[in-house]
Amino acid sequence: MEHLNNLLCLFSETCKNAFLNICLCINVQSRPKTGILMLNMGGPEKLEDVHDFLLRLFMDRDLMKLPVQNKLGPFIAKRRTPKIQEQYSKIGGGSPIKHWTSMQGEGMVKLLDEISPETAPHKFYIGFRYVQPLTEEAIEEMEKDGVERAVAFTQYPQYSCSTTGSSLNAIYRYYSNRADRPKMRWSVIDRWPTHPLLVECFAEHIQNELLKFPEEKRDDVVILFSAHSLPMAVVNRGDPYPQEVGATVQRVMEKLGHCNPYRLVWQSRVGPMAWLGPQTDEVIKGLCERGKKNLLLVPIAFTSDHIETLHELDIEYGQVLGEECGVENIRRAESLNGNPLFMKALADLVQSHLKSNKPCSRQLTLRCPLCTNPTCGKAKAFFSKQNLS
Repeated sequence: MEHLNNLLCLFSETCKNAFLNICLCINVQSRPKTGILMLNMGGPEKLEDVHDFLLRLFMDRDLMKLPVQNKLGPFIAKRRTPKIQEQYSKIGGGSPIKHWTSMQGEGMVKLLDEISPETAPHKFYIGFRYVQPLTEEAIEEMEKDGVERAVAFTQYPQYSCSTTGSSLNAIYRYYSNRADRPKMRWSVIDRWPTHPLLVECFAEHIQNELLKFPEEKRDDVVILFSAHSLPMAVVNRGDPYPQEVGATVQRVMEKLGHCNPYRLVWQSRVGPMAWLGPQTDEVIKGLCERGKKNLLLVPIAFTSDHIETLHELDIEYGQVLGEECGVENIRRAESLNGNPLFMKALADLVQSHLKSNKPCSRQLTLRCPLCTNPTCGKAKAFFSKQNLS
């Protein structure tokens, strides 16, 4: 600002006013009209970020409910930190999910400015639940930028109360803890499990990986679609995640012409409670025992690489377990990451959503039949009652 004042001293009063008007016009034109908040769990970029990531995760009552959580959550986070840090050290020292989300966001808004000039300029924001930039920080930035139309865009294609639901609850809580109403008109893209371009991306990556198997083994490859599991307590209260993951798998296999046998399996189980199965590692063992030793792992509920793909699938299953079981060939389909077609999918989703002028999907308005979290109902009402006119 000091440099600007010094510069203005060189001009006459008339020139000063003209110059300031030009600056004001530039500022107004560059202000984003539409802000897209890309919601995700996030991951620690550095080893020293792991503890805070775990602490926020184990303190999130939308994700899990623990007895005396304010004490047990910090205890578990501290206890698990060394082990998780070791895992991140084996994949480069941190999660790449922010890098990929930024790349996807840049590609998405560039396309949106071209195909949807009436809602331009567009700007993407990253809202993570457990690491910076946190969802609440992103909302503050959007408010400061003067965004008119805000789209909460889940980066989980399949909806779950423990993932997308937790992020939407965070947005609701942000505003419920403030006296003033939102300055932006909000809407939400809460699920997109069967979007044609998403399906095409997955099919393309599977086809590319199948070609890397020996030709004589290619038809015998079993495709294992692996998704993050859920506790059965969450499934049994009516969470729609399992059926939406299944819908994605079905569409992808239709796109592939059912070229190979396949199964939907579940990974990342934690603790002694019952989880949705069968578990990915147990299926790998079972198939190998039955002579099926050519396997292709597909992260069907993840669009970007992170710890569950780079360590759990690639190292724990692809390397260690594969060797123990005596697999012949085990590969993983590349995550969607920087695929330009995936960025086109994101842009198409936002454009179609904006054109619909609907605050959310009809599915979002229905709470899980046995839901016990009152915040879920309030958050759903917050979005469904938004006035977009």
